[in-house]
Amino acid sequence: MARCTAPIHGHHTASGRANCPACGGSYRGYNTYPAYSSQYSSLSNSSTSRSSGGGQIRKKARWSSVGSTILYTPAEIRTLNPVRENIEKRPELPDLRDVFLCHAWEDRNGAAKELHDILESKGVTAWFSEKDVFLGSSLLREIDKGLVKSRVGIVLVTPSFLKRVKGEGIADKELSALLARDLLVPILHNTTFEALREVSPLLGSRSGLSTIEESMEDVAAKLAELVTS
Repeated sequence: MARCTAPIHGHHTASGRANCPACGGSYRGYNTYPAYSSQYSSLSNSSTSRSSGGGQIRKKARWSSVGSTILYTPAEIRTLNPVRENIEKRPELPDLRDVFLCHAWEDRNGAAKELHDILESKGVTAWFSEKDVFLGSSLLREIDKGLVKSRVGIVLVTPSFLKRVKGEGIADKELSALLARDLLVPILHNTTFEALREVSPLLGSRSGLSTIEESMEDVAAKLAELVTS
């Protein structure tokens, strides 16, 4: 049986349709290919799609709101699902923050501040040393208080953070406390999981979110949906 050439060559002209071995000559204007268009529409309007990088399927998470347009990779859902489950189990406490932001000191006015500001613009309350540790306060004591009064911990992993972990800096205390709870989301920025595994195999063994394929804004949107929806 002759096959329609519309999906390949199109039938946007009378001559194009006339030359088709299946449709030849019965041109009635611009062809809309009902079956083909319906299939395409069904795919594009569903809660799943393929990302531009490698054709990986993305879909909405179970905690996504009905109108949400945020899509996750399977690895992201595997990582975030247990975190979400523990968030849902945690009792409400007075002055409970949504996230505790762990970062290297060198990033306090750069990537860490950018992430903090975007999160707060999305209605997420974040513990951030630059505004929550006052002059004369004990940094370690304030960190302890921040960890206790946060729904989830996020670790901003940057080249500076990796150097801190190697040098057993202040990030180690925060990291140890966060790893002791199943409420940890690594956020990789300007580095890779391979580089992280070289200095912290335990943290590097966990998946997380990364700004390699998405913007800081996109990553923050996923964190906001995780802790506030």
